[in-house]
Amino acid sequence: MARMLGIRDFHAHIYFDADQLDRAQSLARAARERFGVPVGHFHTDPVGPHPRGSCQLTVRPEQFGEFAQWMALNRDGLTIFAHASTGYDLSDHTEHVIWFGESEPLHLDIFAEG
Repeated sequence: MARMLGIRDFHAHIYFDADQLDRAQSLARAARERFGVPVGHFHTDPVGPHPRGSCQLTVRPEQFGEFAQWMALNRDGLTIFAHASTGYDLSDHTEHVIWFGESEPLHLDIFAEG
């Protein structure tokens, strides 16, 4: 039987290399100012499933459509990995995803779902 999913929020991860940190911080600041989204820590090394430096923005479901449109046009060449947050981490990082820019391989072995 299929499980019923609800979206608590969306996570939009800004990916960056060391020489792109300023651009990533600027993008996160602009998103916070426009949408009021919380901005997480800027990890300069890979963390969790993410293959590069990243920062997480948390977006409410009711604002994600407008956020996605804005991000598509304002990402300044950075890659953004966005996913739904339903409580099923593996599915959230493989099935419920949107890439802005080139997709990148994630380190999915950290997730175990039954």
